[in-house]
Amino acid sequence: MFHVTERLLLRPAWPEDAEAIFGGISDEGVVRNLASAPWPYRREDAESFVSRDHVAAYPRFLITQKSRLIGCIGIDPVGEQGDGSVELGYWIARPYWGRGYATEAARGMIDIARLIGHTRLSAGHFADNPASGRVLRKVGFRPTGQSARRHSCGRGEAAECVLFSLDLADQPQMPIAA
Repeated sequence: MFHVTERLLLRPAWPEDAEAIFGGISDEGVVRNLASAPWPYRREDAESFVSRDHVAAYPRFLITQKSRLIGCIGIDPVGEQGDGSVELGYWIARPYWGRGYATEAARGMIDIARLIGHTRLSAGHFADNPASGRVLRKVGFRPTGQSARRHSCGRGEAAECVLFSLDLADQPQMPIAA
């Protein structure tokens, strides 16, 4: 599956992407805002990422623009909530921060989640990363009023994570680009 937005192509990762992924995410400033990425991030981690099986219900995409890697975005199942919720996660390489790429990719991922049949998305951001909270609000997520401590390998400890949710039935569907 591929998805085209105004400026971006969301596409699956391939083995030949490992070096570009390593170059984008092997930055402590990026990994410290992620709950599941290892630190230090090694080339072997990127190679493992690109060799993972693709699961249609839980897609992960590279965020690219004119063959440049901007970051990665995807959805994963949420523990044992049982409400059909999946969690949105993403990262953007430091040279591309502040350019609206996360917002644009998240809008595309919301459309993909809806097409797959998901009805609810959850997401979170570390409390000291308000930029990610702004992205989530721009694409329709609402704070749940809850937070949780989540571990980040890039931080080396747990930190407060502000939780958000999005009911896809409440969202207008964006036109799907070919």
